[in-house]
Amino acid sequence: MSTYPVLMHTALDATDARALAEFYRELLGLQCRPGDEPPTDGSVDDEDWLVLVDGHGNRVLAFQEVHTLSRPTWPAHDVPKQMHLDFCVPTVDELERHRRRAEDLGAIVLLDRTEKREEPLYVLADPARHPFCILVGSQ
Repeated sequence: MSTYPVLMHTALDATDARALAEFYRELLGLQCRPGDEPPTDGSVDDEDWLVLVDGHGNRVLAFQEVHTLSRPTWPAHDVPKQMHLDFCVPTVDELERHRRRAEDLGAIVLLDRTEKREEPLYVLADPARHPFCILVGSQ
């Protein structure tokens, strides 16, 4: 018997679950759960639920296909961000490196708060416009 529920993974809705899963797979160096890999025969994949795991097979993120999704408009409050992910890196140099990687993968910068010496960060939006933060900090 466990005292508390254990977080299995964070699930993100997306109108293209495969594309968003691939963005985070590349950004975070994760792997597809066995059976969730992209098709290699050129066929179109119709998966509506995909899971990414770390190098030990632990679930990290899941993606659920939805037909429509209102994109968050943060920092405006017309459509709230609904949820976001925070990722930490150890140094400002690593912060810059990972911001560039995220942009190369299709993210856009929504907020640059790198001038804050106590906790420099970027708020970015993934290709589906889900906001996420990369900041200098520790777990």
